[in-house]
Amino acid sequence: MRDAAEGSAPRGLLVVGDVVTDVVARHRGPLAPATDTAAQIRTVPGGAGANAACWAARSGCPDVRVLGRVGSDALAWHERRLRRAGVRPLLVADPVAPTATVVSLVDTATAERTFLTDSGAVLRISPADWDPAFLDGVGRLHLSGYLFFADASRELALAACRSALEADVPVSLDPASAGFLAELGAERFLAAAEGVEALLPNTDEARLLTGLAEPAEAAVALSRKFPLVAVTLGAAGALVAVGGEVVARVAAPAPSAPAVDSTGAGDAFTGGFLAALLAGADPAEAARAGCRAGAEAVTVVGGRPPVQD
Repeated sequence: MRDAAEGSAPRGLLVVGDVVTDVVARHRGPLAPATDTAAQIRTVPGGAGANAACWAARSGCPDVRVLGRVGSDALAWHERRLRRAGVRPLLVADPVAPTATVVSLVDTATAERTFLTDSGAVLRISPADWDPAFLDGVGRLHLSGYLFFADASRELALAACRSALEADVPVSLDPASAGFLAELGAERFLAAAEGVEALLPNTDEARLLTGLAEPAEAAVALSRKFPLVAVTLGAAGALVAVGGEVVARVAAPAPSAPAVDSTGAGDAFTGGFLAALLAGADPAEAARAGCRAGAEAVTVVGGRPPVQD
């Protein structure tokens, strides 16, 4: 696919994945069983796929689209919030299931979070929701790993991947959830991911996929299966492996403000990383861009960059 007017490779990014309503509860210290725990509670848009799309737009990608399935009751709200973030929504309204909801419990003392997830309409997306025309003008397809954890959504992901490969569009994949990945099994996930060009796991996901405890060793092993691997290391940054060797170790910059919520930091890395690749950056430069986005993400509540209401 070439942009005939520009004579250059297309820079559009299509993200296929989860669009979620996040309920973020920020509390200080341990939860108090069987009684009240004071918290600041906000409802914000989220979802690993949608978050990554918003951070890609924030990082300068000129054309970002997201395909996902939501409950019909929340369709207009999610479309509006995506457009405000600079993302073109390609959302399918589910007439039966509600929009996926995640309750994010964030300990304000550490900014670490725990998720309670109701997948709702997310995993009901199916090949019937796919159209190869979604790839027109797209330079990269990104798949959220959440799609791989149910039969219908996994078939959708595979159909999208096949269309992209037929159109010479590279595909990236974020494994998304160590918990769900453990339930599915590494072998099944890796088999379904055949053809993916770039794998973007965090440390826990890389360990689960390889059985190797050391992130660098896990990255090396994965880079023998996938041409490009970037493993996020939280506050320690990220490392990049290509062709069976680590080619870059990138430190995370210090956040510009105190960390308040780690929700979406990995999604921000993904968005910044992919935006940089589409702009022509090499993998190390792209990892630095991803780390910058991740450092910004921890300074805001929720998983997306701030936008004006």
